[in-house]
Amino acid sequence: MGVHVIKMPDIGEGIAEVELVEWHVSPGDAVAEDQVLADVMTDKATVEIPSPVAGRVLALGGKVGQVMAVGSDLIRIEVEGAGNLKEALAASAGPAAPAAPHSATVQAAAVRPETGRPAAPAPAASSMAEPQPRSPAPASAGMPSSRQPGEKPIASPAVRRRAWDLGIELQFVPGTGTAGRVTHEDLDAYAVRRPGTGASSAGVRFAERNDEEVLPVIGLRRRIAQKMQEAKRRIPHFTYVEEVDVTELESLRARLNAQWGAERTRLTLLPLLARAIVVAVREFPEVNARFDDDNGMVTRHGAVHIGIATQTDGGLMVPVLRHAEARDLWSSAAEIVRLADSARAAKAGREELSGSTITITSLGALGGIVTTPVINHPEVAIVGVNRIVERPVMRGGMVVPRLMMNLSSSFDHRVVDGAVAARFVQALRGLLECPATLFVE
Repeated sequence: MGVHVIKMPDIGEGIAEVELVEWHVSPGDAVAEDQVLADVMTDKATVEIPSPVAGRVLALGGKVGQVMAVGSDLIRIEVEGAGNLKEALAASAGPAAPAAPHSATVQAAAVRPETGRPAAPAPAASSMAEPQPRSPAPASAGMPSSRQPGEKPIASPAVRRRAWDLGIELQFVPGTGTAGRVTHEDLDAYAVRRPGTGASSAGVRFAERNDEEVLPVIGLRRRIAQKMQEAKRRIPHFTYVEEVDVTELESLRARLNAQWGAERTRLTLLPLLARAIVVAVREFPEVNARFDDDNGMVTRHGAVHIGIATQTDGGLMVPVLRHAEARDLWSSAAEIVRLADSARAAKAGREELSGSTITITSLGALGGIVTTPVINHPEVAIVGVNRIVERPVMRGGMVVPRLMMNLSSSFDHRVVDGAVAARFVQALRGLLECPATLFVE
């Protein structure tokens, strides 16, 4: 038997370091060739790292949230044959001596995202080691706990809400459901056992709470934080809000879906707004641009690559609808659906998450009355969609019901003047309020 050391691969595009966001294996696991070992994140996308060999995991080379350099040791696997440990050590610039598989130190009792267990501290002598066995958690008198200190309890939102109302900390409630999930029955049993705090005790919902939860900012959330901070630091934003009557637009959309919805992708507002942007930027090319503020260069693009801000379980991602100017409504709609599904499944590649020239952001029914969108640096404009509401509006001296929506759009004031931004949004308004003009060439 030998040891095969897998190093952090070169992801490409000149990337020197990546962030480790998830392990798919643990020490002791058997792995097959091409099995995914870990997910790492660049500044563009999440990338899966497969195993080039089959064997058994000896040690992990980093913990979740750690930034690792390309070429650093990612994982050690016990394999049939000689392995490559000697070659890997010879190629390494570090002075560390080779360690036997069962004496290697572990950095890698990594935090598992599904359990939230903290990593065990690693000895300073080496970058890798075998995991230390866990000792059972001590039980307090009358209130045993079935999980390790710091381990998050598993429970549904309804159970968490009820625990909050009862003043019960879920950390101390043993779970009897699948995988230790805390159920309503577990809450009832714990409330009965707890002295003076039965489920029907008065005032329980107002009990004091002193618990705290400290969460590391890692993975996509870290990238979002860095991106937003950079955008707000570098770009002098200003936001322009305009009200749009979308009654005719919604009527057209409903008619097209009724006629073609069964055969083609159903239309939402987004492909229609994308079409309006394509038409409007012909007159206002300065908003379909990217500003390289390091070199003082503005690039106006003929192609309209529209970023579609998409909410995922991990946070906000912006997949790109490429060449919107060359797509019809259904092509745009189908591609928007595909991109959103890919982003939410964490399968979007770097090419799908980069290169946008202008962005659309929408919270749908949660869109509020007005928003102040943050520009997707290094773009110079973002168009925000607020919710559609039916309101009484004066038309021809009469009060009539109309479907109204606000557009909240932000611009980079270094590149786009206020008057230009206003005329661009008014052009969008005119196109959306008279949707036939979207298709007049």
